[in-house]
Amino acid sequence: MRSTRPRRTSPIRLLQANAFVSILDRFAMPPLLITIAASLDVPLSAIVQAAGAYFLAYGLSQPLWGVVSDALGLVRTMRLALVVAGLAAVAAAFAWSPLALGIARGVGGAFFGAAYPAGLIYVGDTVPTDRRQRELTRLMVGVAFGTALASVGAGVVGQQLTWRAVFVITGLGALALSFALRYLDEPPRTRVHRHPLAPFLTVARSRTALFVLALAFVEGGVLIGVLTLLPSAIEAAGATAALAGAVTAVYGAAVLVFATAVGRLSRRLHPSRLIAIGAAAAVAACLVLSLSRAAPAAIAVTVLLGLAWAAMHSSLQTWATEVLPAARATIVSLFAGALFCGSALASVAVADLADAGRYRAIFLAACIIAVPLGVVAVWGRSRWRPPA
Repeated sequence: MRSTRPRRTSPIRLLQANAFVSILDRFAMPPLLITIAASLDVPLSAIVQAAGAYFLAYGLSQPLWGVVSDALGLVRTMRLALVVAGLAAVAAAFAWSPLALGIARGVGGAFFGAAYPAGLIYVGDTVPTDRRQRELTRLMVGVAFGTALASVGAGVVGQQLTWRAVFVITGLGALALSFALRYLDEPPRTRVHRHPLAPFLTVARSRTALFVLALAFVEGGVLIGVLTLLPSAIEAAGATAALAGAVTAVYGAAVLVFATAVGRLSRRLHPSRLIAIGAAAAVAACLVLSLSRAAPAAIAVTVLLGLAWAAMHSSLQTWATEVLPAARATIVSLFAGALFCGSALASVAVADLADAGRYRAIFLAACIIAVPLGVVAVWGRSRWRPPA
């Protein structure tokens, strides 16, 4: 006799969907920066700063989500946060000024900030160490598809219909995902802290944890900062918003391909070597962008950035899940927070340069910063040994 119990969806599939929706919303705005600025009749720098508000709120909210997920459970936290994030995305569609847009995107960033990091913590809590990097790279399938669809779809929808429709779509996607996550089993709660600040004190006492967070901060400024401005830079070189989005979508395909390759290589190569490969790709990408923003060069850049994300970022991300098992939710949340605070700071720092069209200076600076980032990250990971 067949069981009448509903068939459970694979956890990794639901976590990939979680990554997809989160990344879809995150990368929906960059292809629309120039379109939104023209629609609201404001300088590009004002919209770049509104985009920065999303990343800043995403980053600053991370310490809160680490505590909340330990108290409420990972799945419940994801579902509640996605509801608010979805409503905020829909609200952004009705923004009438850069301030209103910045507020709506800021709220969305703060609550979307619970989704993808919680998925990372879920993998860290449920997958053995020897298989963890492979499973984390599988999550990048969602990252890849979300990035590709956001890059192509946002540009096309913004050009053919209106940029406002893009945020309605991402908002409804978040609400639908919150409903779907009821099929994701809640893992046992293994972290019980006597005081909400206890895990933060644990992190603060760990030099390795602070080192990893510093790397994430700089990486966010370089990788996510460059990706945020890439569509605008391509448009400034003469491309349409749709073409700029299509070029950026190659990044998603590159992440998908390289994530699979990195997952296999992680069985044979030490993480420090993967970081070295990714850092070299990041340096090369920024250098090429400083020389040319034409579509062919930009395609090569997106491939290199995809390799950098799959190799360097996934390795640093895996390191964050391993460095302090007793405070995993907190360290992973702080890692994501540092990543997006770095990105937000970079967006604010270069907003005026972007408004003036000085993209060469922006990408050359990113190239220079990427060099010591890679050297220090490789050195640190090669010296670190997992706790007994």
